[in-house]
Amino acid sequence: MLTSHLGDPESKPLTVAQFRRLTVFARNMERPSDKRDLTAEDIMSLGYDRPWAERIMHLLSRQEQLEYYVNQAAKYQCYPITRISSHYPEALRNRLGNDAPGCLWAKGDASLLNCPGVSVVGSRDLREENLSFAAEVGRQAAKQGYILISGNARGADRVAQDSCLENGGKVISIVADSLKKCKAHPNVLYLSEDGFDVSFSAIRALSRNRLIHSMGLVTLVCQCTLEKGGTWSGTTQNLQHHLSPVYCFQDGSAGVEALLQMGAAGVSTKHLEDFSSLPQIQMNMFE
Repeated sequence: MLTSHLGDPESKPLTVAQFRRLTVFARNMERPSDKRDLTAEDIMSLGYDRPWAERIMHLLSRQEQLEYYVNQAAKYQCYPITRISSHYPEALRNRLGNDAPGCLWAKGDASLLNCPGVSVVGSRDLREENLSFAAEVGRQAAKQGYILISGNARGADRVAQDSCLENGGKVISIVADSLKKCKAHPNVLYLSEDGFDVSFSAIRALSRNRLIHSMGLVTLVCQCTLEKGGTWSGTTQNLQHHLSPVYCFQDGSAGVEALLQMGAAGVSTKHLEDFSSLPQIQMNMFE
């Protein structure tokens, strides 16, 4: 109720930063007794002014809207996974902390969420050698028994995902578009941060990068443009906040060379033969 639109584009759910702030403040909140409900005054006691307290109370009052939205989601085989759900990814709790989404919307087998996985990111327009690297990441993930985690975008994401599935593997695809558009597949779990029916936006595409980078044991970068695009922003954010070890395909590009200077490790296709034996990451420039 706090972080999803629940099908109403005019609603104003809390952003990640706003939800983080409420989470931190609520830790020290005196819990209302069982004899009464939460009030705006309780929220104000945390340091919020009345308009903010009333906004939070309004979001929490949408029980009927939530029930309707969940029922609508079920028609498309979608369902919510909250922080208190048993299937909520431990990697997100551990690596993102209070920045972890309050709710994920899912379509597919949630048991994949706490299986060992490798994340893959990269540009949409791949050079031939980079395309081959992305395909090999997917093939090796399937062969070695890892879940492949990616973002379902054109280019590196889909090349790796398709290769993984073609080789009998399983995929977690974190999308920046409506889950209603995702075709159900027995070996794919689709995830969305904002709702099951929210349309694509550039902001959503950038926001989901932190989830992709956080959920894998490692993150493999197939191709990256210097200081431009989602792969660059997501990977530099990862290196700054240590979301997961970063390995870049050494293609000699300016983008990859810059990431190596920041603390990523360079790899070739041969290194993919055993993900558990990837080169050790050295201290990066942000430490």
